[in-house]
Amino acid sequence: MVVSTKGRYALRVMIDLAEHQTEGYLPLKEIAERQEISEKYLETILKSLVQNRILTGMRGKGGGYRLTRTPEQYTVGEILRLTEGDLAPVSCLEQNAPPCPRVARCRTLPMWKKLDQMVNEFFDSITIADLMDGGDSGDDYVI
Repeated sequence: MVVSTKGRYALRVMIDLAEHQTEGYLPLKEIAERQEISEKYLETILKSLVQNRILTGMRGKGGGYRLTRTPEQYTVGEILRLTEGDLAPVSCLEQNAPPCPRVARCRTLPMWKKLDQMVNEFFDSITIADLMDGGDSGDDYVI
């Protein structure tokens, strides 16, 4: 599984909006500048998030985007599934996948199912609020 720029940028935008939520609606231009994402590309990501009621958008003077819920109520899994589609590690586990003729004798299917479960549980256990707090920086590795 490779998370595309769309998924990664969506997470960055969600964190940005959460960090600035007291400022009301945030203009696309400001978000794009802070996150160093092109306005045109960011617009497509935000449109998807608004259509799926992850964000609220308002046009005109004083308009922009804001969260519809608190940062604690959004999971990374929810955002990635929305932007990336399925997080399944193999095509036979994707939602609405055609039945595999080898399923009854597939020796690797249990492994793929477990990985799929682990990935989804992992991403569903992390909230936007957790990412705002910084989480593990990765620099605490000890031998």
